Amino acid sequence: MAKVKVAIIGSGNIGTDLMVKIVRRSAHMELAAMVGIDPASEGLERARRLGVRAVDNGIGGLRELPDYADIRIVFDATSAYAHKAHDAALRADGKRVVDLTPAALGPFTVPAVNLATHLDAPNVNMVTCGGQATIPIVAAVSRVAPVPYAEIVASVSSRSAGPGTRANIDEFTRTTARGIELVGGAQRGKAIIIMNPAEPPMIMRDTVYTLSLGEDEDAVRRSVEDMVQAVQRYVPGYRLKQEVQFERYGDNNRLKIPGLGEFTGLKTSVFLEVEGAGHYLPPYAGNLDIMTAAAEATGNLIAQRLEGGVA
Repeated sequence: MAKVKVAIIGSGNIGTDLMVKIVRRSAHMELAAMVGIDPASEGLERARRLGVRAVDNGIGGLRELPDYADIRIVFDATSAYAHKAHDAALRADGKRVVDLTPAALGPFTVPAVNLATHLDAPNVNMVTCGGQATIPIVAAVSRVAPVPYAEIVASVSSRSAGPGTRANIDEFTRTTARGIELVGGAQRGKAIIIMNPAEPPMIMRDTVYTLSLGEDEDAVRRSVEDMVQAVQRYVPGYRLKQEVQFERYGDNNRLKIPGLGEFTGLKTSVFLEVEGAGHYLPPYAGNLDIMTAAAEATGNLIAQRLEGGVA
């Protein structure tokens, strides 16, 4: 059976890494076009070397391709601002859209948590790199016990944060916090991103704190470890840095959280590391790798559905 034709808009780091993943290993997708706006960009040059058609005049050029009608899935790796216009045009053309920006026009999708839930949506959103890394852990705790509050801190190398990431910091924090709530299951979520200028560059590190109403530490630990294994199926470099940590708060030592009030229950601390696969980007850029790996996993399943005539 022929593979489903797809295109990528955005020839920066994320788009280029996604391109390499699809070309090298996708069993269900064929990359028909790589789209950018700078003819001299490294991403478009890499596309040409890989034998992928390079379009250097943006979405307008993509829509003018003679076989545009055959392209069924489009990945958008540009910016939250640009995605709004792209989404309107692509939806009008009947394309399925996988959004790698923080625009969040479609439902949040985290493969290890809810990959199968939104496969019929015209647009699915990959949340953020911090969301892809941490929301699974929040979901792992919330499937064991209610989670009134969850907070994540995503630390990435400043060298792996390109202009798109830097221009979307506000969207990053808001989108990640919403994903913690809507997908992770927390009543209230908070997200912080840190860009670390250390040399040599640091691998992505994530810290997840949850406050839950459960009593069973072993059940939480098992759920977190199972979730880590689920993420590792598409991001092999995703791992726990140390054992899951617990701290209990009772009536004699209530935890006070601004805007939420006093809390009693179980605090769970999870420390993660995400090493990239090194397909295009260096291994320390796990923050970008987890986004492209999640998008590829999502696109593959959508393509399978399209192949079967279900979606």
